Amino acid sequence: MKKILLLSLSAMFVLSSCVSKKEYTALETKHKETQDLLNTATVKLNACLEDKASASARALALEEQISDLRNTNKSLIESNKDLTMLTTKGAENVEKTLESMKEKDLKISRLQDAVNKKDSVMLALVTSLKKEVGIDDPDIEVNVEKGVVFISIADKLLFKSGSYVVTDKAKGVLAKVAKVVKSKPNFDCMVEGHTDDRSYKKGVLLDNWDLSVKRSTSIIRVLQELEVNPAQLIAAGRSHFVPLVDNDTAENRAKNRRTRIVVLPKIDEFYDMIEKEMKTLSAQGN
Repeated sequence: MKKILLLSLSAMFVLSSCVSKKEYTALETKHKETQDLLNTATVKLNACLEDKASASARALALEEQISDLRNTNKSLIESNKDLTMLTTKGAENVEKTLESMKEKDLKISRLQDAVNKKDSVMLALVTSLKKEVGIDDPDIEVNVEKGVVFISIADKLLFKSGSYVVTDKAKGVLAKVAKVVKSKPNFDCMVEGHTDDRSYKKGVLLDNWDLSVKRSTSIIRVLQELEVNPAQLIAAGRSHFVPLVDNDTAENRAKNRRTRIVVLPKIDEFYDMIEKEMKTLSAQGN
């Protein structure tokens, strides 16, 4: 019996060691992605619960106001029979006012739905970008900031020191970005160049403004070569005026030298979506 038990334990140990390091790393990465999604979903759930509680409280307050106004109306009609017609008309006006208030609340709700749809698209885009670009590289960051999705790429992955010529290595990363952007034709892609605060002047470049913009346009040209629609692309340079950290050490200056690729919905199309919601609401009211 003991011999059989020892053989079983040995077999389990051999089987458990058969998982390769590559498979373990893939599973660990998948777990990290899933955890990121869970954390994001938890934050959104908490926000939704707070919005629901606020809306419920507002609805309850409105119902109480309606009840009070109706009771007041009834008392006025009973105590002023000679003014019945006038009071009735006033009551109708009150009802219209209350209906208008309800309609405004409904419009706000529809607008919130439109914003939530945008947030859902953003969450899906972040997931897609993390999958395509890769989240294990410390020099590449994919995140959401103030309602937009951005990819921040360290300067050393894109350019040689003091140059605005995109390296061959960077083109591989940009190819992954281009793939995602092309799958979202209704989104704009703004490329922001950032430098450190060290004064720079070389050739046709007069200062850090020139360098940051020139790096932005260089990346845009690569994206265009990768068949991204030029109408989606926006070039922007921020010089050294939006640092991530203080430019007090070589390491910090390296962090500030970066390129941000910001992926965001086209503003006019977002407002078109809201206008469509409003027209739908108006048609339903009629």
